[in-house]
Amino acid sequence: MQNIYHLFHIPVMGTGFSIDTPIRVAPFGISSVISIVDDVLIEKIRKFYSEKFNFEFDEIPHKEHDSRAKRITAYLNLVQKIVHLKMEEIKSQPFFQNNNKSKYFQMLPETSPLKHAYNKLLQIKNEFDKKKLATDLTKLMRPGSIDVNIMVKIDKINFDSFGKALSDKYNDAKAALRGFAQSNLDSSVIFSAGLNRTLFSHVSEYSDFYRDKTGELKKKITVKVSDFRSALIQGKFLANKGIEVSEFRIESGLNCGGHAFASQGHLLPSLLHEFKEKKDQLTKQLQPLILKFYENMGWQYPESASSNEPLITVQGGIGTNGEAKRLTEDFGCDATGWGSPFLLVPEATSVDKETLEILKNAKKEDLYLSNASPLGVPFNNLRNCGSELWTKMKSQTDKPGSPCPKGFLVTDKQFSEKPICTASTQYQTQKIDEISKMQITEEDKQRLKNRVFEKICLCEHLGNGTSIAIGINKKKNSPQAICPGPNIFWFKREYSLQEMVDHIYGRGKSLVPDERPHMFCQEVELYVNYFESLIGTMTLDVQGVTYLRIFKENLEKGMDYCLQISDEKPYSGENLASIPPFISAQREKLNALIAGNKILFNAVEANSSLVEN
Repeated sequence: MQNIYHLFHIPVMGTGFSIDTPIRVAPFGISSVISIVDDVLIEKIRKFYSEKFNFEFDEIPHKEHDSRAKRITAYLNLVQKIVHLKMEEIKSQPFFQNNNKSKYFQMLPETSPLKHAYNKLLQIKNEFDKKKLATDLTKLMRPGSIDVNIMVKIDKINFDSFGKALSDKYNDAKAALRGFAQSNLDSSVIFSAGLNRTLFSHVSEYSDFYRDKTGELKKKITVKVSDFRSALIQGKFLANKGIEVSEFRIESGLNCGGHAFASQGHLLPSLLHEFKEKKDQLTKQLQPLILKFYENMGWQYPESASSNEPLITVQGGIGTNGEAKRLTEDFGCDATGWGSPFLLVPEATSVDKETLEILKNAKKEDLYLSNASPLGVPFNNLRNCGSELWTKMKSQTDKPGSPCPKGFLVTDKQFSEKPICTASTQYQTQKIDEISKMQITEEDKQRLKNRVFEKICLCEHLGNGTSIAIGINKKKNSPQAICPGPNIFWFKREYSLQEMVDHIYGRGKSLVPDERPHMFCQEVELYVNYFESLIGTMTLDVQGVTYLRIFKENLEKGMDYCLQISDEKPYSGENLASIPPFISAQREKLNALIAGNKILFNAVEANSSLVEN
């Protein structure tokens, strides 16, 4: 992690909500992550900020060769340029005044040596000593890291003007990686949503991902993982190519925003415990592979880098400083990620006012895990947002779905040779026609149709709120989707950047009520609810029932571990007392789900005739 001054980062949020977050927060030393999925939106945002800061803007047309990579490179370079300008402006400001320079230092964690030096400066009387320390502190100011995120599953094949498939280096994820690799940034790319072997192999084409003679890495790799096994597999694949993983970013499978990749019942505390116990294996097993690669290439691996270990960070549902301390001090994580709460911080993210109001007033049931994503992956959604209402309205016409203007999520080949998106009008009209001709009851037909209508044009709708917020789009014909995690329910108004940072560090009055259950409670409830949905949707043959039994066993072990944690001394602001009654209620529900299907489970496991759903 390039930025060492803060103990948290702001993760990627949607395609647009954090797209300009580094411009807003990096000058204050805070690291954040940009999604580089949507190069169409990126080009619009680049135009907006070029004009805002009076920089020359040369449009990169979609038809230009390698336009996706070029657009991403141009935008990232622009962001870096703006952050540098804003950083220099803040550094030029005087100390001892109510300005952004004071704000920079005030927001630092109390454990920061830089914060200690700043507090010392405020007490110094001698003018010579004061001036010298002020000069030294100014030189030490640095911006937060401008990191990028690539969801590795979004890697569609692209075609030339004659309809011929381009080589795989022009696939969406590879082009995005190239856009980052060719930028001037000295930062990290976060790979999320699993292992993409061809994409990971593509990393080795860029020298910035290898250490230079001084031991530095200009471009770093962060891998978002859901368990230790995944970390080791992905780490080894990259290490065999001499590529180091600088950070493993653990995310709760369900207690997060955006797409949700549920584990097989493994709760976050159990996963973190495993990482803590086995962390040294990441270095012991990966470092020899990296050294062997350098040796085979005839390169000298810098001695200064030989003791480096990957950072372990965690995100997903954190709501209080006490919970963050549990993750860093008890589980040994190096830093935490705070996402959804920053959707209510206009200084940090770009959310349109209408959606912001819905977020502030959302009830717990308004934040739900949906089937809205065309990728077929559970997606965190907000009821009554513009996108949901628009999609419902379209479903009642003879042309349901979206025109599919961007096509980043095209995956289905049922009705065409080239893949199309399941949220598109092209797909939905044909699928509805197919369902209408089925020899099933009208009730079953409607149920199947509703599943089709659930799909939302995430490519377009996730960026609309941002475009509206900064003024480059109007609300009309721009339905807004948003993907907050359930934790946002406890945050009820707009906050300043300093308010949220103070909350993260446990300074001042908490922004959430004392009765808010522990983040581990929220995750348990989400997994029990998910287990219930699995029972209702999985094929309950031997394989399906075996999966559910393993899921239940892992979930129960995680619950037992949560109870062990609840017996420990709580950190300030950590509601450990909420865990036992919460676990008791969720365990009761889990047992009732099994009891309600016990006969069916036993019959299938005994290899009797398969039971119809």
